[in-house]
Amino acid sequence: MTEITGKYADFEGLRERAVALRRQGLSRRQIRDRLFVDNNDILNRLLEGEPPPEWTKRPNAKDDLRERARELRLQGMTYDQIQVELGCSKSSISLWVRDLPKPERRDPSEQARLAARKRWEHELAVRDDERQRTKEAARQEVGTLADRELFLVGVVLYWAEGGKDKAYNDLHSERLQFINSDPNVISLYLRWLELLGVERERMRFRVSIHESADVAKAEAFWADLVGVDAASLQRATLKKHNPKTNRKNTGDAYRGCLTVYITKGAELYRRMEGAWYGIVLSARQSDHENRT
Repeated sequence: MTEITGKYADFEGLRERAVALRRQGLSRRQIRDRLFVDNNDILNRLLEGEPPPEWTKRPNAKDDLRERARELRLQGMTYDQIQVELGCSKSSISLWVRDLPKPERRDPSEQARLAARKRWEHELAVRDDERQRTKEAARQEVGTLADRELFLVGVVLYWAEGGKDKAYNDLHSERLQFINSDPNVISLYLRWLELLGVERERMRFRVSIHESADVAKAEAFWADLVGVDAASLQRATLKKHNPKTNRKNTGDAYRGCLTVYITKGAELYRRMEGAWYGIVLSARQSDHENRT
């Protein structure tokens, strides 16, 4: 132990000052420079029993890695696998997990299956990222639809999904009747009707759904989507449940379909059908020009 002599002879007085500075939040270096103490042994004795201030405590940046390494070791991973997972050295891993039992050695075929599964999961993640980028680029490419574009989109949508007048029907019902289970499709169809100047008072809504589903919940969903009171919906069409069929449209996400009727819609139907055949004819002419 260093003998206290010379400028450190008044040790108790020096210690009192050192403790006061420590409690003010000064670091060892600051106290050393303030009291001109150039002997570490003396400085240690001056500050004995005094904890360092919080701001001088260096956080252990590897605490999280250590805990994660221990978790992975308990899951049966080898040092090499933990190193790949965490990106730290095997010497650190060995230090962190040396008290844990060694994992049972897997047979080579199981290790190969696990490695193949990990590669496949990575490949799936890459493919999904590519799909999302493609979809987002296509979405942005569409931009804002002009009224004419929206009209044509609506015509094609209706001809694909809506009710149509049959050639064998001498009475020519010619009415707009559209049914779909996709909320986005219904919203687009309503926007098309708005473009055509159809007032909401002429629209009638009816839910079509399996009787085993939550009918009231489905009606509330569709009424909220189209902006009407659920009580104003027409009586739901219930489909009988066949227990022998293996239906996929079940669970909380199943809301059936919404049918949208338009009163006094014969003129609109004729306009829609005429536009559809106009699209077909235009496409044929364009194709003929490209071939010649």
